[in-house]
Amino acid sequence: MHLPLLLSLGLASLTLAAPAPAPEPTAAALLPRIRGTEWINYTTLTGFFLQDESDTVPGGFDYSTTNFGLINRTYPTDDENRPEWTQWQKFEHYVWRLNRGSGRNVQYKVLYMGRHGEGYHNVAESYYGTPLWNCYWSLQDGNGTSVWADAKVTPNGVAQAVKANAFWANAIKTTKTPLPESYYSSPLTRCLQTANLTFSGLDLPSGRPFVPTVKEFFREGISGHTCDRRSTKSYIQSTFPSYAIEEGFTETDELWKPLLAEVSQDQDIRSKKVLDDVFDSDDSTYVSVTSHSGEIASLLRVLKHRVFSLSTGQVIPVLVKAETIAANPPATTTLPWSAISTCTSPAASTTTA
Repeated sequence: MHLPLLLSLGLASLTLAAPAPAPEPTAAALLPRIRGTEWINYTTLTGFFLQDESDTVPGGFDYSTTNFGLINRTYPTDDENRPEWTQWQKFEHYVWRLNRGSGRNVQYKVLYMGRHGEGYHNVAESYYGTPLWNCYWSLQDGNGTSVWADAKVTPNGVAQAVKANAFWANAIKTTKTPLPESYYSSPLTRCLQTANLTFSGLDLPSGRPFVPTVKEFFREGISGHTCDRRSTKSYIQSTFPSYAIEEGFTETDELWKPLLAEVSQDQDIRSKKVLDDVFDSDDSTYVSVTSHSGEIASLLRVLKHRVFSLSTGQVIPVLVKAETIAANPPATTTLPWSAISTCTSPAASTTTA
């Protein structure tokens, strides 16, 4: 019995509805422009999304049936609203007011963090079971039938991304959800594909096209699993020619290490670095990040958000307050990577370090 054959994935061209105008021009966040003796402290403003609430169960939660989880509530700026505004337009106006009065040292962004659609590595782990996957199959490029090194999305993963595309098309037309003003992606293929399927074909504002920036540190927790080893820069450039790639991105994956795994503390340090980069250089208020379950979990820790795990294809919005602190940044210490336990063959029941 074998996993399904790897399919060639075409990207759908979708013609969807035009966006409605925003209730107010979205004010560019006032960037702190971090200096040497400053650092950014992140907090999540809670009470705006169901995902913020402790009684919301992550398992089975679906952004597409809950208006992204936006809570129907009042805001301090409601007396400035127009009668016909949707809940999202009221929220957008409130965030606009937050940024308008925030000053140099504080900014607010809404991050739409989406997990990639189902990949062939996800199917393989389910097929073999997590113990055998971790100790043997995850270290292989594939099984002769299916390939999961830098895994691509499955047909189900494509469907999950197309679902997100339809959700955004409806949001443009009915709920008036603020569109991302900038886009970022992990360099792993499953995220590059998911972002493309999610946002291609939407009727986006001409000044805010879908041109994602590939950033190394938005990648999944780095392990000796081959699904976490990215492809070359040349491959990304040739396969996704419209994408921007951040400065300093190396041709080959210099972070991936066979049989070693990044520890959570080290992952959180790099997650804060990539957030610092985005918050210090990007004027956008609404930002899309296409990433992975483990990396989004790390980003949520840095943002001081409650634990909220995402299934493949799911998305979580977070209202973030970023405050520049005029002091030396807190000291951080990286830890040695851990060794991956392996088994000698697919049928082995014992493990060796």
